[in-house]
Amino acid sequence: MNIKGKNFLKLLDFSPEEIGALIELAAELKAKKKAGEVYAPFAGKQIALIFEKTSTRTRCAFEVAAHDLGMQCTYLDPSASQIGKKESIADTARVLGRMYDGIEYRGFGQEIVETLAKYAGVPVWNGLTNEFHPTQILADFLTIKEHFGTLEGKKLVYCGDARYNMGNSLMVGCAKMGMAFTACAPEEYFPDAELIARCQAIAVETGAVLEFESDPIKAVSGADVIYTDVWVSMGEPDEVWDKRIADLTPYRVTMELMNAAGEGCVFLHCLPAFHDLGTTIGKQISEKYGIDCMEVTDEVFESSRSLVFDEAENRMHTIKAVMAATL
Repeated sequence: MNIKGKNFLKLLDFSPEEIGALIELAAELKAKKKAGEVYAPFAGKQIALIFEKTSTRTRCAFEVAAHDLGMQCTYLDPSASQIGKKESIADTARVLGRMYDGIEYRGFGQEIVETLAKYAGVPVWNGLTNEFHPTQILADFLTIKEHFGTLEGKKLVYCGDARYNMGNSLMVGCAKMGMAFTACAPEEYFPDAELIARCQAIAVETGAVLEFESDPIKAVSGADVIYTDVWVSMGEPDEVWDKRIADLTPYRVTMELMNAAGEGCVFLHCLPAFHDLGTTIGKQISEKYGIDCMEVTDEVFESSRSLVFDEAENRMHTIKAVMAATL
C-alpha cells in the first residue's frame, strides 16, 4: 500500500486492497500499543482538527492517535475558526495547509471536505460529513475481523435510517470488501438511488451482495452483524422526532431481532446510543413519547453480543493507521 499524500475523504476513493491494508495496519498498530511499544515516527508534525460538529469518539481518537504517533494537534471547535463564515473554505485550506502537515474535518456537506482537500496541499481526513463517515467503517470492519477472523462472506444488516453517512458508508464498505449488505428500513429511508447504482457496479467486481428490505425479520435472516444508529442526526430539527419514532420504531434492534438472526450474530453501533434514560435527550424523549429507548434496547446494548466498546476503541487504532499511511 502506498497512499502517502492521499486524502481520506470516502471509501469510494480506495481499492479493496487499500482498505484491507489499512485495516491490517490498524491491527499492527493496536498490537504495538497493547504491548507498550512506542511508535512515534512523526515527531515534529502538526495537524489541525476542524470540528463544526462536536464528537467524543472522533476528537479523542484523533488526538490520542496523533500523540501516539509523536504529533501535536490543534483543535478548532465550532466557535474557534472563521471557516465558511468570514473566510472561504478554499482560503482556510490554503492557510492551514501552510501551517499543518494534515487536516481533519468533521461537519456538514461532503463538498466542504472535498474543497479543503482540493486546496490544502496536505492530506485531509474526513471525520464525518452528512454523506460519509469513512473512519467509522474502518473501525467497524476491524471489530468484525477481530471477532470473526475475516470479513469474507459476512452479512451486515443496517436497521433504521439508511439515507445518510452511516447507511451510505456501510453500503460502500461492504460493496468494496465483497460482503453482504442489507438496508433494513421503510423504502423512503433507503440510500440514494445513484449511490446504490455505484455500489452495485462495485459489487459486480467484488462479489458483494446488496439488498434492501422493509421486513426486519426477513432482513436479518442469516446476519452476522446487526448495526444501527440514532434516528435523528446532528443538525436536524427537533420537529423530525415525531415522524422518525413513528416510522422507525418497528426497526428497533431488540433481542427478538438478534435471536432471529441467529446465536452468532453480534451488535454494532457507532455511538452515542439512546438505549436507556441516561441522557438529557433520552429523558426528554421518554417524557414526550413514553418510551425508554429508541434505536436499540438496553438488553441488547448491554449484552455479551454487543461489541460497541471494542468498536469505539478501534476508532483510535484505525484513525492512527489512516494518518500514518497518508503522512
